[in-house]
Amino acid sequence: MTTSAQPTAAAPKARLLILWDTPSDAEAFERHYREVHIPLANQLPGLRRYTRSHAPTAVHGDSCYMVAALDWDDRAALDAALASEAGQATGADVANLTRYAGIHSMILDLADV
Repeated sequence: MTTSAQPTAAAPKARLLILWDTPSDAEAFERHYREVHIPLANQLPGLRRYTRSHAPTAVHGDSCYMVAALDWDDRAALDAALASEAGQATGADVANLTRYAGIHSMILDLADV
C-alpha cells in the first residue's frame, strides 16, 4: 500500500516584526494587548500566523520585553492588510500601548536559504 504526502501550504514570505520595550505598567500593557490589540490584529486580512514571545533571550546586544511576529503570504498581502480598515484600526491602537512601552518594528521580506 502506498500513501501520498499531503500538499503543504507555501511558507509565508512577508513578516511584520514588532519588539516591545519593558512596559512602565506591565499589567495595564498586558491587559490592553490581550483584550484589545490581539483581537484587532487577528482581523487583519490574509494574516497567516500571529505569534508572540515574552522575555526573549538576547544572543547579541540587548533584549526586549516581547516580540510579536505576524506573517503573510507575500509583501503585497501584508501591505494590503496594513492599508485595510482593520490595519488602520490596529495601527491606531498602537498609541494606546506606547503609553506604556517603546516599540521597534520592521517589515521583513522572507527568503528560504
